[in-house]
Amino acid sequence: MDSKKPPSIGALSGPGRLRVADDSERDVQALPPVAETFPSSQKIAEGELGVPFREITLSGGEPPLRVYDTTGPDGVDPRQGLPKRRAPWIEKRLRESDGNLSQMHYARQGRITEEMRFVALREQMSPEIVRDELAAGRAIIPANIHHPELEPMIIGRKFLVKVNANIGNSAVGSSIEEEVEKLQWSIRWGADTVMDLSTGKDIHRTREWIIRNAPVPIGTVPIYQALEKVKGKAEDLNIDVFLETLQEQAEQGVDYFTIHAGVLLRHVPLTATRVTGIVSRGGSILAKWCLAHHKENFLYTHFEDICDIMKAYDVSFSLGDGLRPGSGYDANDEAQI
Repeated sequence: MDSKKPPSIGALSGPGRLRVADDSERDVQALPPVAETFPSSQKIAEGELGVPFREITLSGGEPPLRVYDTTGPDGVDPRQGLPKRRAPWIEKRLRESDGNLSQMHYARQGRITEEMRFVALREQMSPEIVRDELAAGRAIIPANIHHPELEPMIIGRKFLVKVNANIGNSAVGSSIEEEVEKLQWSIRWGADTVMDLSTGKDIHRTREWIIRNAPVPIGTVPIYQALEKVKGKAEDLNIDVFLETLQEQAEQGVDYFTIHAGVLLRHVPLTATRVTGIVSRGGSILAKWCLAHHKENFLYTHFEDICDIMKAYDVSFSLGDGLRPGSGYDANDEAQI
């Protein structure tokens, strides 16, 4: 697997690459129009990039109140997926790519991408501030090049507070139809990002449906699917299985990955006196692997290999707090700190 090879333009624009219509027997429905959910509001698109906002009509005759909007295009058939609004921007950059397609890379070159201009208008800030915050590592735009349906957004300390919603199936239940509906209602009620934490059947297909219908960034915890590939046996995990899973999810268009690279072998014994132990699922998986092999966490030792995949697809990091406390008794203990 050549993780450093940038994706081809054909992978993005080829016929049917970003469609879910071949699964058309699925009974997945569009939500009611936004105007039915918010009867005193109307959606507007501002500027040449069509940045979405919602204007709320006020009862006292004052000018409409403009608010940030995450609801995405109205009335789209989920079996077709959302419009690929970013495709022309991405294809242009792919033609001149040096292998690093991250927004941070462009920001550090002094370039202002369409994604930066889009979020600048959304945040009511200048594109230069957006670029400078990205270059300094104080902000991210989670925007995988294989998620052209995305309406770009930014996370950082100078910008608006963002809210994440978690969805996902399990071995107990939930269908693709239910997961798409969870996604739709999450963004309808204002979620800025959505994490797919699926651990049940059809993980790949479920994620495809979610990404193709998501105007917001989609995140995952790749170690969950990697664990499924080794039949749930944490001790059978290895870096090859993990990188294969990472590449698969990056190809689909996942915008950010939670990576538990900070759970180190020497930290695991520090949890022995805890009342509630290790409550992070990812943290417990990697702690079990470290103890079984008495080796350092492979996500830590192969962090550069992970970075190679991330920068080739412009995937952002969410560094998982794998030893977070599960109770007040364990809070601020040595393992957490």
